[in-house]
Amino acid sequence: MTDPAEVLAQQVTERVLDVVLSALDVNELAARIDLNLVLTKVDLNALLARVDVNAFLARVDVNAFLARVDVKPLLDQVDINELVSHVDVNQLVAQVDVNQLVAQVDVNELVSRTDLGAVIASSTGGMGTDALDAVRSQAVGLDQFVDRWVQRLLRRGRPAPSAPSALLPAQAEP
Repeated sequence: MTDPAEVLAQQVTERVLDVVLSALDVNELAARIDLNLVLTKVDLNALLARVDVNAFLARVDVNAFLARVDVKPLLDQVDINELVSHVDVNQLVAQVDVNQLVAQVDVNELVSRTDLGAVIASSTGGMGTDALDAVRSQAVGLDQFVDRWVQRLLRRGRPAPSAPSALLPAQAEP
């Protein structure tokens, strides 16, 4: 059995607490609390160590957050190379619809901005140079062929010089 004095003390305590709490102005009490002092007592590292970051991020509406916050200072702290190193570029490129991308290209506008004359001149100039080199090479070969036949017809014993004597390197005198 319980002591009747103990039961009476319990009932009186509950009644006194009800009277005190009903008379208490919670807003006035909260206004008297120095929150800065309370926050100095909080160990943020211990608090953050207990936070499940993934669960927290799953609840964050990133788009709504970005709409309300100036993210430039945050992005200035991001190491872009580190961030991109986690991106699977092959998977990203595989999602690109190249046909749709090319369909959006205005070919007429692209051609109008291109200096086709310079492109044609550059490409035909290179082809012209190659063709001219080929013709010159054939002309040299034909010239050598004709020279051999002339040397045979004139019955010269030694071959003709490969160039005029003024263009040949000076030979040492014996």
